[in-house]
Amino acid sequence: MSYQHILVAIDLSEDSKLLVEKAVALAAPLDAEVSFIHIDVNYAELYTGLIDINMAETQHKAIEASQQQLQLLADHANYPIKHTLVGSGDLGNELCENINEYKVDLVVCGHHQDFWSKLLSSTRQLINCTPVDLLVVPLKD
Repeated sequence: MSYQHILVAIDLSEDSKLLVEKAVALAAPLDAEVSFIHIDVNYAELYTGLIDINMAETQHKAIEASQQQLQLLADHANYPIKHTLVGSGDLGNELCENINEYKVDLVVCGHHQDFWSKLLSSTRQLINCTPVDLLVVPLKD
């Protein structure tokens, strides 16, 4: 089996570089496309009117900051990056929508091997909902 489009799920931490390097190492010999995705939390769901802030402006600034960080990772990749996607909301739903829309056939994500990740792992959510192959890269803490 030869992958055609690899999507890297990025949390914008320093570990993201390792995921990018791993995805590019897989993609290069296959001449596969690589895209990045970062899912921001949906701030509108977190605040219930207790704080007077402009949610649209805050979300817009967060998306711009995420796009800038993804572009820095794309520059670091030294490989053509097809899409740099930023979404908000539920990780599983957003990821699956983008998998279908962009015809992704492999998702690369990281998994921290620490105490908190054993309790609150987003990787487990991806395993349960991702309709394509999933490469989980262990991230040592």
